[in-house]
Amino acid sequence: MTRTDLLAVAARWADPTGWPVRLRFNRPERWYARLAADDEHEVWALSWLPGQGTDLHDHGGSEGAFLVVTGTLTEETVSGGRLRPHRLAAGAGRRFGARHVHLVTNRGGRPAVSVHAYRPALRRMTRYRLVAGQLLVAEVAEAGLAW
Repeated sequence: MTRTDLLAVAARWADPTGWPVRLRFNRPERWYARLAADDEHEVWALSWLPGQGTDLHDHGGSEGAFLVVTGTLTEETVSGGRLRPHRLAAGAGRRFGARHVHLVTNRGGRPAVSVHAYRPALRRMTRYRLVAGQLLVAEVAEAGLAW
C-alpha cells in the first residue's frame, strides 16, 4: 500500500469555502479547528494574525506537512544549537518527519491561514525551550486536555 503524501492531503483542504467549520481569526490566541480525520491521517486548519505563533514543539511522534493558504509564515527549526528561519509564502508547504521540532510565526503584517496534516493523528505535543544551544522539555501536552 502506498502512503498518501501529507502535503497533497493538506492541499486538498486549501479552500476554506469547503471546510466543515467557518474560518475565524482570534485575538489573543491563534484559531484552529480539526477539518477531517480517518484511519490514515487528520487535517487541521489554523489562522494566524500578525505576531501570532507557536512555541517550539514537536508532534508527539506523528509525521506531517503544512501548506500556507494565505499570507506568509516563518518556520524556525533548530540547527547547530540555533533557530534557523525559513519563510513560507502562500502556496508554499513543508513536509516533516516524526522527530521534527519547530516553531511557526506570522511575522508579516497581514493575516495568514495554513492547513496541517498529520499521520497518525496527534495524541501529544512536546514543547521545548532552547537554552545554551540545547533543547529542554518545557511541557508535554495531551490531546483532549490541551487542545
